[in-house]
Amino acid sequence: MARKFLYIVAGLVVLVLAMLLAYRIWGMQIMRAVMVPREAFQPLQPLPANAYDDPKMWIARPDLTKDNPALWTPQGAAKLAPPAQKAAVFFIHPTSYVTPLGNAHWNAPLDDAESNATARRFVLSQASAFSAAGNVWAPRYRQANYGAFLTTGAEGDQALAAAYRDVTQAFAAFLKANPTGPLILAGHSQGSRHLLQLVREQVAGKPVADRIAAIYAVGWPISVEADLPALGFPACARRDQSHCIVSWQSYAEPADPSAVVASFERKQGLNGQPRKGTHMLCTNPITGTFNGNAPASANIGTLDARAADKPAHLVAGIVPARCDTSGVLMIGEPVDMGPYTLPGNNYHVYDYSLFWGNVRDDARQRLAAFTKTH
Repeated sequence: MARKFLYIVAGLVVLVLAMLLAYRIWGMQIMRAVMVPREAFQPLQPLPANAYDDPKMWIARPDLTKDNPALWTPQGAAKLAPPAQKAAVFFIHPTSYVTPLGNAHWNAPLDDAESNATARRFVLSQASAFSAAGNVWAPRYRQANYGAFLTTGAEGDQALAAAYRDVTQAFAAFLKANPTGPLILAGHSQGSRHLLQLVREQVAGKPVADRIAAIYAVGWPISVEADLPALGFPACARRDQSHCIVSWQSYAEPADPSAVVASFERKQGLNGQPRKGTHMLCTNPITGTFNGNAPASANIGTLDARAADKPAHLVAGIVPARCDTSGVLMIGEPVDMGPYTLPGNNYHVYDYSLFWGNVRDDARQRLAAFTKTH
């Protein structure tokens, strides 16, 4: 009986190892097979012109004082005095509409409970880092399905374009509510993709550009040569610099960023030139500099939210950061952040969590630098 039990255990171990190996080798192919919607793309009806006047269209905004996820702070985060001048922060959350087996729509319905709950968790774990610098506004929008990023078909671009239209409406409402004062624009993943288009079309070359203290386009590849010239803002070169762009994408070693690099190189940059052969922007979130290397001891707070029965808390000194020649950010050996590491040791989901304390400090320093000169 004992021998039979050991055979069963050994068989399960082999099965798990085989599944892990298959995921490592064919991870992206498997994801495409189960995550890309099977239905034809259906154009979305525009939202009402005044849709974002309704507080219910926002996950976070200053007048939402009850259960506002952007006002959350983890255990271990120091209490900070308000800045001399608060910024208004526009934050576009990443993809939370992830429905497998092709049974989903190309764009998230606004009443999808699961994607809404996940979006709130993203605002809590990401946008909360900016609340020490100002008032966070995080809109709900009919985001593109995760599968839109896994297909080369036209439906993916159509879904992203539909989501972007909602974002532009939210941004117009945000500017109407904040007609003066410094602004911080931030996002992650799909949110950063929309943010970059927003900056190019709605900010660059316009009066509002003079109010931008910093832009955090995290988790989306940016070409130094083919994207930045069209955005009107330089890469942030140092921590005390304002009016600039921050971006990084996190990988543990050994890293395989080939999927991101292939996507980066496939399309033209925002200035119409090819991205292939250009440099990917990498800001070191620990030092706040363009490229660079920082030891784990300089990381002032990684967000540990693994335990469901324990409050999330900050842990200092466990994750280093090094901008690689490929343009991605290396965080050293794999660290246990939870179950959502992607193929290739891609820590995309945890881009903010890995450096939550440093992002919080970075935003305050860039805002302070901005207010000194404006």
